Amino acid sequence: MLKLPRTIRLDPSDTFVFERAAEPAEWAVSGAFVFWNRDLANLGQKQRVALRSGFLGIDSLGWSTLAIVTEASEADRQAMVERLAGQLLEKFGAPDVAAARLAAEEEVAFAASICDPPAQTLLAVQRSVENGEIRERFRTLKPREAAGGADPLHAHVRAFTFHEVEGDTEPAEEVDLLGLIKTDRMTTDRR
Repeated sequence: MLKLPRTIRLDPSDTFVFERAAEPAEWAVSGAFVFWNRDLANLGQKQRVALRSGFLGIDSLGWSTLAIVTEASEADRQAMVERLAGQLLEKFGAPDVAAARLAAEEEVAFAASICDPPAQTLLAVQRSVENGEIRERFRTLKPREAAGGADPLHAHVRAFTFHEVEGDTEPAEEVDLLGLIKTDRMTTDRR
């Protein structure tokens, strides 16, 4: 049995942080190709969030913060390829059906390659731009061990923990919150 990622929505936050949120349970791909050959410095705030941390739902072309590893059949995989090929042809300007299908096959194969963890494992992506190239790092979110003696509702201090990949260094990310507030006020004042 194959495993492929599907979008998942644990809370409504995706509907606020992305321009378009993926619907829950859509087949998903990384989606980094959406940003190929674009001036990343001129992305809007919600597009930057999608670049940094979104999985692309192939039906809606919306974004999801998380994906879930899901068992799939060969028919599911083929339908995913065909749907994505159609989107690449219609929305992204693929030159012809053959080129769109080839690109879709590659994207779906890559999506399958990140689904090594067991089914029902949550996946998160972190993208950065390094030397002009988009770099992706994928993380799994695993349920924590239950606390001894706790009732099922309160058995976990937190629902999930993040596990770092050994030898993987994180890029320093600095956010100027005061600057964002000032920019937001200027944008609001201009309307």
